[in-house]
Amino acid sequence: MSDPDVLADQLDAMLAADDERLAAAYPGDRGVRQPVHTVYVPGDRYDAGTVTAWSAAAVEALEQYGGSPAQLADATGLDAGLVADLAGRVRAKLEQQPIEDLRIDFEDGFGARPDEEEDAAVVAAAHALAKSVSEGTAAPFHGIRFKSLEAPTRRRGVRTLQLFVRELAGAGGLTDGFVVTLPKVTSVAQVEAMVAACARLEGELEVEPGRLRFEIQVETPQSILGADGTVLVAGMIHAGGGRVTGLHYGTYDYSASCGIAAAYQSMEHPAADHAKAIMQVAAAGTGVFVSDGSTNVLPVGDADAVHAAWRLHARLVRRSLERGFYQGWDLHPAQLPSRFLATYAFYREGLPTAAARLHAWVHGGESGYLDEPATAAALAAFVMRGVDCGAVTADEVGSLIGIDTERLAVLARRRVA
Repeated sequence: MSDPDVLADQLDAMLAADDERLAAAYPGDRGVRQPVHTVYVPGDRYDAGTVTAWSAAAVEALEQYGGSPAQLADATGLDAGLVADLAGRVRAKLEQQPIEDLRIDFEDGFGARPDEEEDAAVVAAAHALAKSVSEGTAAPFHGIRFKSLEAPTRRRGVRTLQLFVRELAGAGGLTDGFVVTLPKVTSVAQVEAMVAACARLEGELEVEPGRLRFEIQVETPQSILGADGTVLVAGMIHAGGGRVTGLHYGTYDYSASCGIAAAYQSMEHPAADHAKAIMQVAAAGTGVFVSDGSTNVLPVGDADAVHAAWRLHARLVRRSLERGFYQGWDLHPAQLPSRFLATYAFYREGLPTAAARLHAWVHGGESGYLDEPATAAALAAFVMRGVDCGAVTADEVGSLIGIDTERLAVLARRRVA
């Protein structure tokens, strides 16, 4: 019988190039926190006090329409006992970190305006963001959405991107939390063009290569399926040269492009689920986050209208979380209470079982489940996401699982940032 090491050496040689390609294309978790949402604010309505103002408005909505746990439970459709446990945590979140990811919008939320008007708004927003960064009031993740690289808007989009980044960097506000959103992507070539634009800007600003990163907004059918029948969104990720941080689903542009009537455009339409399932598979193992979209049913008006919007929003947030989409969009301050209530409820409800299974995995014992390494990693990632957003504390990780959050991150297969 031949020496197995000899055969293994032969196979190593045969598969070396494939091993390298696989490691490069699928490096795994990036070792950074994924925000639970992205908040969009029109570029001319953003200032250094926006996060603080959203906090105050969210707390006011919580007090006005969900003053007691019973009222809040009825308003959101969540369990009354769970809401009673969460109310204090959610209020603290709204007061301390109401926005995890902020996007200053110079695309659809801003519209087409004269160049001078957009330039002025871009400069003002860049300096306002820099001010909030220096004051410590900026959202942990922040950036802009500029107009797409499609021919009709390309020059205006590039002008806004270049001007904003230049002004932000000049004001000392360019941080690791900065990311930009590339909307309405219809080809892999547009992603390659964005990579070239980022490299050019880095050279002009004399910042380290790779500093500028971007999300791809999937809001056209062409992002999902190319004319040749290929899944273009997968190619887009790998054409990003390590700069792509996320895929964000655009509910209404995508639905409209598919010919879905306005009354039926929704995050839970079958066309939306199809697109997001493809995005999820394309991003798996790449370290690229996937974000669900938004609901345009806003919690405004009388109490009945606010409660109906909260119930819808809470249900949709929970639906996304259960399907493995841990991020979504929020468009109004009064959506923040339902966002964090639904998110915290998801992690609090799942914590006891996940912790028991992880404790058995780490320390030995019976949990009632026959878990495999991949499942243990998923359990750890679940708890880690809860820690990241504030639904779970580090002390709870220690008392329930018997490990610290650093060990938890290792179990979740997070790379060291």
